[in-house]
This record gives sequence, C-alpha cells and structure tokens, in this order.
Amino acid sequence: MSDQKTALITGGSRGIGAAVVARFAAEGWQVIFTYVSNDAAADAVASETGARAVKGDVGSEADILSLFKNLDDEKITIDALVNNAGITGPKRRMEDVTWETVMDVYRVNVAGSVAMCREAVKRMSTNNGGRGGAIVNLSSTATLAGSPNQWIDYAGSKGAIDIITKGLSREVGEEGIRVNAVAPGYTLTDMARKGQIAERFHEFRHEVPMGRIGTVEEVAAGIYWLCTDEASYITGCILPVAGGRV
Repeated sequence: MSDQKTALITGGSRGIGAAVVARFAAEGWQVIFTYVSNDAAADAVASETGARAVKGDVGSEADILSLFKNLDDEKITIDALVNNAGITGPKRRMEDVTWETVMDVYRVNVAGSVAMCREAVKRMSTNNGGRGGAIVNLSSTATLAGSPNQWIDYAGSKGAIDIITKGLSREVGEEGIRVNAVAPGYTLTDMARKGQIAERFHEFRHEVPMGRIGTVEEVAAGIYWLCTDEASYITGCILPVAGGRV
C-alpha cells in the first residue's frame, strides 16, 4: 500500500491554484485539481506537474457530488482539500452591484466551499471511518477594510469563509480533521493584473510593511505548510500571507 498522500485542489488551472498544485506535486503528493472552463490552461498545469485535471464547477452541487463519487469509485482517499476556487466579479461600487453578480460570487465562494467541505468531512472524519486530513480554505485580506469601491460583496464572501473555517475547525477537531484558512494580501495573480494592482501599488504601498506585492508561490507555501504534519497542532487559524498587512 502506497504512503503517498493525495490533495484535492479547486480552481487549479491558474494563479494561486496553479501554484498550489505545483507545490504539492513537487513535494511528492498525488494531486487532483478542478477547473471550470480553461482547458488549455488546465492541460498545461497537468502536463507540467503530473497532476490530474478534472473539469467541473464548484458552484454546482451536481458537479461536486459527481467529483466525489468518481473519487469514491476509484477508491481515492483525500488527505488534503484546498478550497481555492473563487470569483470576484467586475469592480463595482455597492450602488452598481447586480443581483446576478452577488449570486454568482456567493454560489462559488461560499456555497461551493461549504459543499466541498461537507463532502470531504464525510470521508475524512474518523467518526465515519476516515483517517483524518486537512482542509484549507481561501480567505482574503479584503475582509480587513471590506474592499470599498471594488468588491464589498466579495469581501463579505471571504468574511463568511473565515467564520465557516473557525466553526468547522471546532466541529471536527476531535475527528482527525484540521481546518484552516489562508488570507492572501496583494498578490500578483491574473486577477491582480486585471485590477492593475502592480501599476497602482504606489497608492497603497503604505499598507504593506514589507513594501512589495506577494507571489503566488508564497501563498502556496503557506497553504501547503498548513496541510503538513508540521502544522499538526494548528486548526481554526486564518493565516495572513500578506507581507505584514493585518
């Protein structure tokens, strides 16, 4: 029987997700990642890392149930779940937020993460015959000030992630499951480039004591560490990977 551990990562075809896939794969884990639409990007990540790409929308319960059923059918046991998939929607002030945008953001960021956690706990919990594991959710330092004039509703979805992380960590703490979150700060992702974060960094540089934008690899390192035995006594933690911006 192989001692190789398995990680399931949502939204792994680009940005932070792709860096997380690469880090787990480099550490010798079997890696399965989901993506919603970009076949070329997913194929590239899978080719570069040896990970397995599975097309599916974490904002769809049917897709989530299908994913876990297929894993069960293949007798694949998940040791770590990283709920990375998330969307912001377009930049907007509150007065311009549409109902459709809010529903999309909360469907993916909150409902999707909850459903992924639910299915993972069913299988990981020692109460259910599982062998335990680690769950890491993706929060954001947008929760600090609420991301005014950009993504207030998105920041709210990440605030929900913080609460879910803390509550679930207490619910399953004696069942062999550790639940934590990572809150990236200004990080050079595709999303950041679209929002011109690098170009505008001089405007909010004072918010970051380290005086620079973070990399996706630095965020991935924090996520990976929380899934390892080195973090065996850490649960319910919201870890900022933000250059001191707390």
